[in-house]
Amino acid sequence: MSEEIKIDENLNKAERYEQLLPQINALTADETDLIANLSNICAVLKYNMPGFFWVGFYTIKNGELVLGPYQGPVACTRIQLGKGVCGAAALRRETIIVPDVDKFPGHIACSSLSKSEIVIPLYNGDDVVGVLDVDSDSLNMFDEIDKKYLEELCSWVKL
Repeated sequence: MSEEIKIDENLNKAERYEQLLPQINALTADETDLIANLSNICAVLKYNMPGFFWVGFYTIKNGELVLGPYQGPVACTRIQLGKGVCGAAALRRETIIVPDVDKFPGHIACSSLSKSEIVIPLYNGDDVVGVLDVDSDSLNMFDEIDKKYLEELCSWVKL
C-alpha cells in the first residue's frame, strides 16, 4: 500500500469517510506496530477531514487515560476516568458528541482553541481500553455521520 492518501476534495462528509476508511484500513492492515498505526490514523483524519483541529488516542493505564499518538498542539498528558469528555466517554462506555465544549460540565481545556469535540471509546473485548478524541476549532462540527464512521474505524483498532 502506498502511504499516499487520495481523496476527492469536493465530497461531502459521509463521502469523505467512505473514501478514507478503506484507505486507512489498507494503510494499517499489514503493519503490526500499534504506535505506527495509531499515528497514521491520526494523520489521515487530521489532514483529510475539514475542521479536525486535534486528533489523538488516549489509552487506559493504571486507571487513567494516558496520551498516545496524536496530531495537533500540545495536549493533556493524563486524564482521570470520568473527567472531561474523554474520561466521561471511557467511563460511560459510549461515544460523546459535544457541540460546544464550554457547555460540557467538567470540560478539560487542553487547548483554548477547541470549540467542539467527539470522543469514541476503544474496546478490547468488553473492556474499554482507550478513546479516540477529535476536536474542532469550530462549534457544532460533529454529528451522527462522524459517530457512525469513527465508531467503525475504532472497531478495527486493537490495543
